[in-house]
Amino acid sequence: MNITRREFTWLVGAGIASQSLPGFARPEERRVGYCIVGLGRIASHFMPAIVASHKARITGLVSGHRDKAERIASQYGVPNTAIYNYQNYDEIAHNPDIEAMYIALPNGMHAEYTIRAAKAGKHVLSEKPMATTVNDAQAMIDACRKANKKLMIAYRCHYEPTNLRAVQLIREGSLGKIQAIESAFGFNIGPGEWRLDKKLAGGGPLMDVGIYSLNACRYLTGEEPAFLSATCSVIDKDGRFKDVEENVSWAMKFPSGVVASCNTTYGAQMEGFYRVHGSKGVLQVDDAFVYEGLHLTAKIDGRPAIDEPNTERDPAHFIREADHFAACILENNEPKSPGEEGLKDMKLMMEIYESCKKNA
Repeated sequence: MNITRREFTWLVGAGIASQSLPGFARPEERRVGYCIVGLGRIASHFMPAIVASHKARITGLVSGHRDKAERIASQYGVPNTAIYNYQNYDEIAHNPDIEAMYIALPNGMHAEYTIRAAKAGKHVLSEKPMATTVNDAQAMIDACRKANKKLMIAYRCHYEPTNLRAVQLIREGSLGKIQAIESAFGFNIGPGEWRLDKKLAGGGPLMDVGIYSLNACRYLTGEEPAFLSATCSVIDKDGRFKDVEENVSWAMKFPSGVVASCNTTYGAQMEGFYRVHGSKGVLQVDDAFVYEGLHLTAKIDGRPAIDEPNTERDPAHFIREADHFAACILENNEPKSPGEEGLKDMKLMMEIYESCKKNA
């Protein structure tokens, strides 16, 4: 997530901002056809974003529930002939209106449906985490590369203005030399969630919301951890955590010497944030990883305090994602969050779990 000042200005000024201008007329241009795979909660944010986007449209749906799929198809103008299930999924190869697949399935299904999509000749935008094992993540990359198709992982924060602003302040040296980062994200999960099934989720909160803190430490520093140590725990013995951990805490050291401490949980409400300490000041982003309400503050030596609330509303993040990947397809560019980015996080999360076992 290395950005220039020009890229930062463009990203903030582009996207949905122009849609709210009086008299704005969106120019006609070719739109990339997305097929939505899995019609659950995350897809319910992504599909309205497609409608509001500049470069995308919905041209197909994949669901195991035909009645639900037909209802959603009628909402978004998708013909019933472009509704697929998980058995006839490979028939997408014969639909030229479908150019990209948005994989919004449980984590453990990402690899299979990404690989099948690539074999069917489609580009893939997969939700994060990209898989549940390092081998599956690599197989996704290999399949898309072999098919000459693009693979992007849906790291919303890589395209979001408040996070980009934080990166800009760090890169331009406003905080001086970065010394330490703190980050956390979690919530109190209800029973019966697929996220509590290790086969589907791959793990507990680390694989769900903890990955945001892990990824943020990487894009804020622009470095990869040289050392990490972690511990896991289960406090609530109510049956929810038979397969996965309830809490994970980990520390990292980066090559520059920056140290980071992160926490994630499924046992308590833990508002997502990060705090960056530098030799010249401190920067904090509250609600850093959610869909709206992000707020950046900073106290920097010799400068007025920075207080920048973000007033954008959902589905702004998803619009940027959809348009970025569509533009990559149309212009034959590589995504800013390719499969390799997801693979790096997968490797680190597996190291965290290994460290938890050693420190149990």
